[in-house]
Amino acid sequence: MRVETKLFLYMVPFFLLVGTVYGFMVAWTEPVGFLGIWLVAALSAMVGLYLWYTGRRVGFRPEDRTDGEIHEGAGEQGFFSPWSWWPLTLALSAAAAMLGMAVGWWIVFIGAGFAVVGLVGWVYEYSRGDHAH
Repeated sequence: MRVETKLFLYMVPFFLLVGTVYGFMVAWTEPVGFLGIWLVAALSAMVGLYLWYTGRRVGFRPEDRTDGEIHEGAGEQGFFSPWSWWPLTLALSAAAAMLGMAVGWWIVFIGAGFAVVGLVGWVYEYSRGDHAH
């Protein structure tokens, strides 16, 4: 995870510098801009430090080493559900909630209800036995 760690940690001073320059350019009268950029630097630091900590515990991956071979990274990378419709349900409910924030708050509650149904469906998609749906 060396590349990812460096990517996020090298962005921290950049965003701090850009936020400071932006603050001087607007004479510190608009607090949302420079503060938002500084918060992006803080979030980048959080992700970078998490990746650094995780990389120390996990060790070097084949793509982190110069002598790494392709076959060393073979194997299962995770479990992905190729035919699941539940992510689409969650995306549409999130879109409905965002539409509700722009148009009317009552739509947000409809989107939240569909989001609960979609989340429960996605979590229990592969349940078997007594808890199958």
